Amino acid sequence: MDDLDRDLLSALRHNARTAVSSLAAMTGVSRATVSARIDRLVETGTITSFTIRTGHETRAAGVRAIVMIEVLGRLADRVADQLRGLPQVRALHSTNGKWDFIAELEDRDLASFDETLRRIRLIDGINTTESNILLKTSKTGF
Repeated sequence: MDDLDRDLLSALRHNARTAVSSLAAMTGVSRATVSARIDRLVETGTITSFTIRTGHETRAAGVRAIVMIEVLGRLADRVADQLRGLPQVRALHSTNGKWDFIAELEDRDLASFDETLRRIRLIDGINTTESNILLKTSKTGF
């Protein structure tokens, strides 16, 4: 990966719909070069998808939170499988240190979030959890 690849990735992270012609103008190379580079980045798995993220104004009112999870013994794989099966879990991260997992949750309201948290705490192998409701997000993406 060279500077051109990094410049293209940066531009696409900011706006995945940026036209190839605009990327070419931004980077000072031809459209054919941009297309070839993007194709290569996809083929090598550096780019795995092109997507959009909606802003908070387009989301239904809801509750977003992170839940730190400590797992007992060697049950992490089983716990992770069960957590990934919950539709409210938007992302699941394994970590080092005190917490084994950090789950990003999104639920429709506080009552639903409370029920989701109760279900998580009942998963066999979970020792303890700590949750934090996200109040405001000022930056998303990389």
